[in-house]
Amino acid sequence: MFNVHRLNSLHSRCVRHDLVLRQFLCRSSGHTCRRWSSSETSSEASDKGTDATTSKQDEDILPFLQRPLGVDEPPSTYKKSWKERTEELMDQDVRLARRRHIVKEATKGYYADFSATKKFGGKTWVAPKTLIREDHAKYFPNVSGVPLNSKDAVNTANLCQDRISLVAMLSTEHVDSFVRPTIEKFLSDHRFQFVQINLQENILKAFLVSMYVSSLRRKVPPELHRTYLLSTQNMEYIREPLGMNNKHIGFVYLLDQQQRVRWAGGGLALPEETDSLTSCTGVLLDRYKQKRVRPT
Repeated sequence: MFNVHRLNSLHSRCVRHDLVLRQFLCRSSGHTCRRWSSSETSSEASDKGTDATTSKQDEDILPFLQRPLGVDEPPSTYKKSWKERTEELMDQDVRLARRRHIVKEATKGYYADFSATKKFGGKTWVAPKTLIREDHAKYFPNVSGVPLNSKDAVNTANLCQDRISLVAMLSTEHVDSFVRPTIEKFLSDHRFQFVQINLQENILKAFLVSMYVSSLRRKVPPELHRTYLLSTQNMEYIREPLGMNNKHIGFVYLLDQQQRVRWAGGGLALPEETDSLTSCTGVLLDRYKQKRVRPT
């Protein structure tokens, strides 16, 4: 007679054998998968490490100025009427631009500008080696201020007209690193002028500066008093177009006779930036001279 107990016992052993075999295959497969996965992770980590190194190297290199600086409209001393200002405020494009600016400033930390000076001294771009093309250049906006030799306010729209102007938004150390060789070479040329704007948008700081005007007159050479302006003008919506992305560093702009920004630099100057400013100033003066002597 067929033994049912033996059949059941044989079936149980087969089942156990099958389970053991499956577990072994699973462990082997899992080990292989884990080993392949580990190899892939190492490869990915190596790639990420290479990318991180490349990215760090890129971060350690300052890019050249990527766009023309300035505003689209020529500078003017014309004061808009109440109606014109209202229409401007109602303009959809103007409102959107100001809204974007407000959002950007609101999300910016209070010490962001100061923290940025820890890297490259706050410098974010390198001045161009050559002049910005005439057909791409934008205008330097009108800035009003009081010169050291007078109590009456003047405007850069009038001051810089028909002159090659080197305009410095002051931070003395930064500006000096750019302009000294250029000033020494071209200041005696009547077609060239050095305009310094001591900008103090904060009312309290402006008051403190006004108390030391006599000291400024002693420090600034007398021949530069006419073009040294003390200004309290609000530059809130002009900083970005001018590339003035940090309030703690100085900026320098080279303007042609039509007050277009043909060259710009900021922060502490690199040796090649100082040289390029001098050469670009000489080129502008030569071109201006050729246009003035050209017969009509």
